Formats: sequence, C-alpha cells, structure tokens
Amino acid sequence: MNREGRRYPSAVAERTLTQRALNRALLARQLLLDRVPLAIPEAIEQVGGLQTQYAPSGYVGLWTRLAAFQRADLTAALEDRRVIQATLMRITIHMVSRREYWPYAMGVRAARREWARRIPTAAPSEADMVERADRLRAALADGPRTVKELGELGKGFVGTQGLWVDLVRVPPSGTWEHRRADRLALAEDWVGPPDATEDDGLAHIVRAYLRAFGPAAWRDIAQWAGISVADAHRGGERLTLTGFRDEEGRRLVDLDGAVLPDPDTDAPVRFLPHWDATMLVHARRTGVVPEDMRPRIFNTKNPFSVGTYLVDGTVAGAWSLRDGRVVLDPYRDLSATEERAMEREREALEAFHA
Repeated sequence: MNREGRRYPSAVAERTLTQRALNRALLARQLLLDRVPLAIPEAIEQVGGLQTQYAPSGYVGLWTRLAAFQRADLTAALEDRRVIQATLMRITIHMVSRREYWPYAMGVRAARREWARRIPTAAPSEADMVERADRLRAALADGPRTVKELGELGKGFVGTQGLWVDLVRVPPSGTWEHRRADRLALAEDWVGPPDATEDDGLAHIVRAYLRAFGPAAWRDIAQWAGISVADAHRGGERLTLTGFRDEEGRRLVDLDGAVLPDPDTDAPVRFLPHWDATMLVHARRTGVVPEDMRPRIFNTKNPFSVGTYLVDGTVAGAWSLRDGRVVLDPYRDLSATEERAMEREREALEAFHA
C-alpha cells in the first residue's frame, strides 16, 4: 500500500509490455481473436458493454465476436431484459447485461449528476433537478413512455433531469428494427431495485475495464467511464492488481492473474461497428489505430464516426453500408492473402445486413 492506503502493485513486480503484447491482450479481451460461443450477456460483460448511440452498432459488435450470432438474438435479449440499454459510461448509450446494470449505474451516478449541474444551457439548481426528477418518475410510474409522449418532461432529458433519474431505454426502440432509442422506463421498474452501492460500482468499473481493455493506466479507466482519476483509484482499492510498464515507461495495472496472450498470436480480419470502444483514445497504447489514421475515424465534421476493419490487429480501412452493399474505404494496401481474408469478412458482414 502507499501512504494513502491504496493497494498498488509493487514496483519490483512490474515488467515492460511491448505495444504488440498490449495489442494482442486487447484483442483477446475484446473477443477479436476468435469468434466464441458465449451467451450474449456474458459476451457483453467481457467487452465492457457495447456503445450504441446507433442501435445497429450493438448487433454488428456481437456479430464480429460471437459464433453463430443472429440479429434476432440480441433483440430477444433486450425484450426479455437479459440485456439493458441505458445512458451510462461517458454519458453515452450502452448495452450492458442486466446483472451488471446497477453496478455500472451506481459507479457513474455521482459523475453523471455533477456533469448535469454544469450544463450551461440549463443551469438549474439542485432543488430544481430534484423536483423535475420527481415529476419524471411520476410520469413513468405506470410504465414506459416515449420522449414524445413525455412532452415537456422529455425535452432535453439527456441533458437535464434525465441525468438525475436512473432511466433505461426499452424495446421496441433501440433495436435493429426501431433504431431510435427514445422509449424510456424507470430502471428500478425495468431492471429491479438497486443492488449495488457507489463503492460497489466504482470497484466494478475498474474490474470491468481491466477485464475488457487491460492492462491500462488509471487515467484510461477514468476517461472510459467518465469518472475522476481519484474515483478510479478508489474503486481499485478493493481489488488485487498487478503492475506493468509500457515501452515508454508509463505505469499500467491489470487484474491479478489475468492472462496475457503470446504477442505472436495471429489476429484475423475483423469488422468493427461505429463507436466500438476498441477504437477510443484510451486504447492508444495498443496500436490498434495508427495515429495518422485517427483523424479519419474521429473528426468533428463526422460525429457519426465510421465503421472500421482490422488487419493483423490494426485499422486498415473504414466501411459503410450503401444500398445493401458493404463498401470499403482502404487506408493502406493489403497483401493478396490479407485481401482474400478481408473480402470473406466483408461478404459475411454484407450477408448479416441483408
């Protein structure tokens, strides 16, 4: 422990991990080395939830990771509440498993409310926020309603009182067939009463992040979740962690005993959806997105982001769906072998959309 009582890994245990080792660790934890036969909730837990401002992203994200996945499988999991869709990490829409919803929600609740207090266009007092939240709960007491049905209460709900109330987005909205996630319910009604504290939630966030993206720096954990670095450390105090360094000497932590694959493990071609968390800035250490390609993926002129495809564990281009065809925007040349593998995956993704 350090002088503040935090259980940090001992420096003598730290070894250096190459960028390729970190790349293969990320791909393995994101289920991008092999399509696996996991149940949908377990797969979503493993990858740290799926970011789904654009509802099809969750479907494509599971298709590229799971064996024999069908679109109807995820819709059914949302309908029977095995998977929950809500505004969680970074104040963005995510799909998480039902059993992990409350730990995530409680872990980010304080940060979410603090963010709501700082919205310049609203600038309500805390008393106003509480009063609006009570009105919203009352409006949803009899069951789910759409934003349109909520009228003035639903106006700007993401930026105001909706951040003060634990809401979930429920089918048929937010699915492949009905993509706008605008039908809302109270989380305690749709999921069940809270079964986690804030401390439980912060510990869960650190554990879930490292399970999905580790080894990592504390700042990466905080940025991914939308919490402070101090709160990330607070969550880590309840876990047993192992220390590493990257090639630039930066300190990383990981779950004790977590498996690191051989850096020479082959990485297959994989297509990723819009906003896949593998692409986010927190994963810079892994080399998944070469720095010269990052502006082409994340650009203020293109807030929708782009779908990408990986070749040997790094982004090789972007893809989009046009008139039923998966069209490619290559960022680099491929070998003949890589081109054949990419085309097989492209055709499979196109068939998935059909």
